[in-house]
Amino acid sequence: MTVVLVMLGAAVGAPLRYLTDRFVQLRHDSVFPWGTHAVNATACLLLGFTVPLALPEWAAALLGTGLLGSLSTYSTFGYETFRLAETRWRFLAFANAAASVGASLGALVLGAALARALAG
Repeated sequence: MTVVLVMLGAAVGAPLRYLTDRFVQLRHDSVFPWGTHAVNATACLLLGFTVPLALPEWAAALLGTGLLGSLSTYSTFGYETFRLAETRWRFLAFANAAASVGASLGALVLGAALARALAG
């Protein structure tokens, strides 16, 4: 049953990632991968929010592993950073790596703090 819940969450998260990435990239005419940056930070914010809630195992599988796991994309982050480093955009490759890790960790901490504050 857990595998089915993960698959259901991923069936929503993966298309949401693709659509969000396209939406963001079309509005930023840049070689910087803003779309990937946005989905990864958003997924971390939401995951950070869910962790303190101590969700039941089925909900954690559906939301955490399925939806948010497929919304975020570490492999695309790695590929886009590598692609930037191979071109004349080496500074952007470094900036992407630093900003993505910093924003994602910061978003995770912020999400957890928000959940704790709302829980009282």
